[in-house]
Amino acid sequence: MTMGTGVARAQDAPAASAPKVLRYAIRVAETGFDPAQVTDLYSRNITAGIFDAPLRYSYLGRPYRLEPAVTDGMPEVSDDARRFVFKLKQGVYFNDDPAFKGKQRELVAADLIYTIKRHYDPRVKSGHLYRFEGAKILGLSEVRAEALKNKMPFDYDRPVDGLRALDRYTVEIRVANSDPRLLYHFADPMVGIMAREVVEFYGDKIMEHPVGTGAWRLGEWRRSSRIVLEKNPGFRDERYHEQAPQGAKPELVEAVRRLQGRKLPMLDRVEIAVIEESQPRWLSFLRKEFDLLDDLPAEFAPIGMPQNKLAPNLAKEGVKAVRYERADVAISYFNMEDPVVGGYTPEKIALRRAIAMGVDLDQEIRLPRRGQAIPAQGIISPGVTGYDKQLKSEMSQFDRARAKALLDLYGYVDKNGDGWRDQPDGSPLVLEYSTQPDGQNRQLAELWQKNMDALGIRIRFKIAKWPENLKAANAGKLMMWGMGWSADVPDGENFLGLGYVGSKGQSNKARFDLPEFNALYRQQHGMPDGPERLAVMDKANRLMIAYMPYKVHVHRIFTDMTQPWVIGYDKNLYQRDFYSYVDIDDEALKKAHPKK
Repeated sequence: MTMGTGVARAQDAPAASAPKVLRYAIRVAETGFDPAQVTDLYSRNITAGIFDAPLRYSYLGRPYRLEPAVTDGMPEVSDDARRFVFKLKQGVYFNDDPAFKGKQRELVAADLIYTIKRHYDPRVKSGHLYRFEGAKILGLSEVRAEALKNKMPFDYDRPVDGLRALDRYTVEIRVANSDPRLLYHFADPMVGIMAREVVEFYGDKIMEHPVGTGAWRLGEWRRSSRIVLEKNPGFRDERYHEQAPQGAKPELVEAVRRLQGRKLPMLDRVEIAVIEESQPRWLSFLRKEFDLLDDLPAEFAPIGMPQNKLAPNLAKEGVKAVRYERADVAISYFNMEDPVVGGYTPEKIALRRAIAMGVDLDQEIRLPRRGQAIPAQGIISPGVTGYDKQLKSEMSQFDRARAKALLDLYGYVDKNGDGWRDQPDGSPLVLEYSTQPDGQNRQLAELWQKNMDALGIRIRFKIAKWPENLKAANAGKLMMWGMGWSADVPDGENFLGLGYVGSKGQSNKARFDLPEFNALYRQQHGMPDGPERLAVMDKANRLMIAYMPYKVHVHRIFTDMTQPWVIGYDKNLYQRDFYSYVDIDDEALKKAHPKK
């Protein structure tokens, strides 16, 4: 049997030489593999396997907890979370690459310093800079500002007070603002540690040439089609040491017992196909061409998970399902700099609120999302600090009559008799909503059309591939776009950052800039966890509801499925290289695919 890509499965090769291969598909094309530049979930999941961040999350640890990855113990935190000392392990090496000119290259303190500085280099256009800027590493913002002002290259060799190598393996980071949760970001793929000579060797092609110290290397890449990761032959001796979480399913408990002490990674290769349409991804899994179904398409949830339980026919075959809330939001943003839907005056706020109230969330959840979501009340998702499950707000309210009254009150009426509402000054009111060509987005667009028609608002759709929309969104060129945002860390600040001025053009796709909100964001950033911080986060959340830069539709519920021969899979929202912690049961695989 062959995959849709035309590559024979490993079990069809001679048994003695058959590598262990995990095959699955992603539904959105990757954008590249530079940790500082990529912001999309799928590219970041790949870079997480190629590059080591200093820290990582325990794969099965619940609640989520940090542990050392390439640090010798956990970093030292002092001076009211303004000083952080990272001591790197000795004997960690980068994957071989021509950039190293045939020499073995050890990971050292200078590499972590260089990796952090890249986020400040204007040429890199990091999508994650705001996550460092909240703490303000002493001196780095000034180097960046000087490069921007003088239109000169960023000076990587200029010493700064906030980022110093204390010795060959030790890095001291000092920040201006107390940041009790800064360590979260050092377990994120954005701090995948890079070697300066690799970046300089490949230059503008660095997105195509990832070279890290992780368990994997990029073996093959056909853009927007196929990605192959191969085991890094020089990877250090890391052993499986996970513990099954309390209440885990018996099969996971048994898998943990079987895998204990095994050298990581246990697979030889990971083959990832890019399949945007839901049906071929689902059918390929049913035909056993894929070992993992990453995110059961919502339209097939009634078949695969009727009543939110694994279908009997799949259970009989030994398929396993992992159902979870991803800690995410499905949103439509309004570009606050757009002359039609943007702005902070009462009539502009009224327009956005009316549009939001005209969206029938119950119908959206019932039809295109097939019940695999819950209505959102604000920008902060379940599963992170700052989420208030008691909150009920206008964000989830569907009230067509009130929406029409609000539009009438602020002058959005039909002024020329053509049956469509116009702007208060008489110019046409036309929404332009960007979307993608896949099945679910087509259904969501149909609902938008129906809902806006009912309000008398014209809407047209601009269809492009997801990476193209992402690039345009970051540049502020889209009026509206529907997208998802998943938590990078288990804290609500990650979602409040969608409205912070410092992340405009990065996570803040709406380009929202409200001084009162910005002050609250900065205030909560430096506060320790507790009721006082939660109160500040709640005020910030309510401001975003009131000004409506985002229509937050739902929090999605996901289901992943694995074939019976996949051992040890569970969902960790923050440990993205799951493929480093699973194995393939050869005997179970042979039973499913006997030799012809």
